[in-house]
Amino acid sequence: MRIRFRNLFELRNSRDDLDAIPTFVIRPTTGWRFLDVRELWAYRELIYFLTWRDIKVRYKQTVLGIAWAVIQPFFSMVVFSIFFGHLAKIPSDGFPYPIFAFCALLPWQLFAQSLTQSSNSLLANENLITKVYFPRLVFPLAATLSGLVDFAFAFIVFLAMMLYYGILPSLTALMLPFFVVLAVATALAIGLWLSALNVKYRDVRYTVPFIAQLWLFLSPVAYPSSLVPEAWQFFYGLNPMVGVIEGFRWAILGKAAPDFHIMAVNALLIVILLIAGVVCFRRMERTFVDVI
Repeated sequence: MRIRFRNLFELRNSRDDLDAIPTFVIRPTTGWRFLDVRELWAYRELIYFLTWRDIKVRYKQTVLGIAWAVIQPFFSMVVFSIFFGHLAKIPSDGFPYPIFAFCALLPWQLFAQSLTQSSNSLLANENLITKVYFPRLVFPLAATLSGLVDFAFAFIVFLAMMLYYGILPSLTALMLPFFVVLAVATALAIGLWLSALNVKYRDVRYTVPFIAQLWLFLSPVAYPSSLVPEAWQFFYGLNPMVGVIEGFRWAILGKAAPDFHIMAVNALLIVILLIAGVVCFRRMERTFVDVI
């Protein structure tokens, strides 16, 4: 009997301890809700670890490792230099064509890689989404930020090429971080739309490479924007990557300043796309666990 009463006493105490633990009930959001900055900031360490994980997984068990971050834009530059610079005689604004092309490929590769990784980020982390709660926005955000590491390595090679051709950065290079942020914001804005749609419609993943390839030729990577007829300049400038690429060339090479009116429209369009992408993502994330 003593043992029995002691067990009942311990059981009652354990129940009291359980009652003292606060209970949190997680419910799906309702209506149109914007970004919860405080919640996202609380998971900042998770964003860091997911970003670092994406970088390590990308080059795990590869022979060349991080060198792939340089090989892809470098050989793209070689191909563009042969076919567009040497054979087609595309103008390069007075700069050696390899420098002209590589300078544009840096922000473009950052955008294209971040867009691809972020659009597939939710499906790639399906097991985590269905087992534990945290802001789903951390997945496309971490996938987008991981592209900055590849960009940094490729940028070092580009600086070496500039020294080889005797070109030194001008003071306008101080504006370079602004255009890097615009490239990342553009990739994140489009990636939020595509990642949310990719959960429900799995064929979205097959359209992303096609969209990126088509977008490449609609952007001034292999050619200058001056080749576009004047009547089409405004509509051409609605492409967010036009302002990013032309601004990147202006900042690092010191070429003629781009049309700042078009760049302002680009920046405004990127902000609108990003806000709309966050709102759409937040609206659809309540059903991710049910349909993923």
